[in-house]
Amino acid sequence: MKKHSPISFRQMLFGIVFLAAFSCMVIFLFSFRRDQKQFDSITARLFADEMKSNTLSMHYTLANPGNFGLGDYEPVLACYDAERALRGQAESENTLAALKALRPEKLSEPDAYLLRLLVRTLENSLALSRFTYYDEPLSPASGTQSNLPILLAEYPFRCRRDVDDYLALLDQVDDYFDSVLIYEQEKAAAGLIMPGAFLKEVREQCDTIVTKEALENGSHFLQTTFRERLAPLVDGKVITAGEAAAYEDQNERLLKTVLLPAYTALGDGLILLEDDSVLPAGLAALPEGQMYYEQLLISETGSYRPAAEIRDMLTMQFSREYGEIKKLAEEYPEIVEWIAKNDWEAFPYRDASQMLYDLRNRMKEDFPDLPGNPASIAVKAVSGSLEPYCAPAFYLTVPLDATDSNSIYINRSKTPDGLELYTTLAHEGYPGHLYQTVYHNRSALAAGERPARELLWYGGYQEGWAVYVEFRAYDYAAELLTENGQEAAALTARLEAHNRSLQLCLYSLMDIMIHYENASLQQIADLLQQFGVQDADTAKSVYNYIVQSPCNYPKYYLGYLEILSLREEARKLWGADYTDYRFHLFFLDSGPSDFLSLRERLNAYDITAAEDGKP
Repeated sequence: MKKHSPISFRQMLFGIVFLAAFSCMVIFLFSFRRDQKQFDSITARLFADEMKSNTLSMHYTLANPGNFGLGDYEPVLACYDAERALRGQAESENTLAALKALRPEKLSEPDAYLLRLLVRTLENSLALSRFTYYDEPLSPASGTQSNLPILLAEYPFRCRRDVDDYLALLDQVDDYFDSVLIYEQEKAAAGLIMPGAFLKEVREQCDTIVTKEALENGSHFLQTTFRERLAPLVDGKVITAGEAAAYEDQNERLLKTVLLPAYTALGDGLILLEDDSVLPAGLAALPEGQMYYEQLLISETGSYRPAAEIRDMLTMQFSREYGEIKKLAEEYPEIVEWIAKNDWEAFPYRDASQMLYDLRNRMKEDFPDLPGNPASIAVKAVSGSLEPYCAPAFYLTVPLDATDSNSIYINRSKTPDGLELYTTLAHEGYPGHLYQTVYHNRSALAAGERPARELLWYGGYQEGWAVYVEFRAYDYAAELLTENGQEAAALTARLEAHNRSLQLCLYSLMDIMIHYENASLQQIADLLQQFGVQDADTAKSVYNYIVQSPCNYPKYYLGYLEILSLREEARKLWGADYTDYRFHLFFLDSGPSDFLSLRERLNAYDITAAEDGKP
């Protein structure tokens, strides 16, 4: 038996110290990995659960769900259910508690930022869930009765599975509308049903969006767009002509036996809820309406400012814009004559593609390039049958993993040519929604960012950006007109920018007046009269739209003002290192966020560590 040498005290002490150091390192690594692993698990579960519970949302988020571990799913059109809503609330509370138990310093920087965003989003979601029947899914202005058909009509067919999923979702519309009607009945029982006049508007939409006559003659947009989306699959030999015909037959059957009866049943059910004694009024007229509105402002705009501060912010901006308009009109009286003519026939570009090309060239100096290859873009006219239900223009958001082909839809019945088309294309295309979406999606994929980030939506970040660059486009248009010797038109373009800003500011102020201060129709009409709106029907239309769409205008305009405020803060923090390019890079690289989190991130941002403005 071999005899071992005795261990010296010094050796033993070294071993103990080494063992202690090793143990500390193991504990540290375990602690670090524990938080990271828990965050991995929570975010993966959140993303998978949300995607699997809402196939319509998943399809617009991911082109290839299988690449994200979501190949095994059943097509589901998410329906309302009171018990399920309570279970979801409990699950959110548990998730929030689990997230709050994590230590941000143990996570990577992107994960720590995502943690902050998730916590704030869940806190706000839970706060809103207290107001069970304050939401309005059937708003006449933009309710599910008009939005769902558009989402179905634009549902892209990339493969056979997409067609099968689409038809499965179409087959569930009756159950979906039944659940919405149940929610409205519960709202009525709680004394929170929408005004009778609004319910009648919704019923009229139900009667006209899907009609037996249109389906019988094959002219309905859900028939024509279905055929149009199948054609590329046949051309690409993904499906045969015979299979396409079978799919068309199935679509016809579901439209006539499921969709049409679903709209009829919804409209009939709403008749029983109509109460003409319930008159249009803002959220402030409801028992806890002010509290709900304050929370809704956070959710829709991403701004955490109190409503009173927002009102002051808007009032100051209104005064600035009014002053600029007065100054321009006094210095350049020829502008008044030009506005009277309203003649944009001589605008240098008539074609949307030319306008987008010009916008892309003019933005290069102040905005970072898109990662990867240039994104293709098609400008399409909205189908005539869809025009009454569509916005003047919209960008069809591309999925996280398919950003090469993009589409902007123009509603020709609502969008004129010239300057307005140019600035609209900036809002929807470059440097607006299309550019911002493609930039984020490509950057997120390249950086390996968690897909759970796609669950977070911030109206102020997205729509605020679109308004921010839209106003920049007025400057681009003025440059373009000056280059073409149209000085008066160039001055008018700058005036139109202030006029547009003034209008959005005024409507945002009215949103707060109506929903937070309980302003009446007469008070709004009196205010509009001060700005030349004498027609009572116009005032009523503006009032009703804002009543039906709380926080819609602030989502755009307050988001814009928050970006301006953030930009000014960046100027102060960065000093001589500030450029618009670097600010835009910071904003875009931060990704969709609330403005409180953006401000915190800005204050921790090290601009001196950037090379040519890039982190």
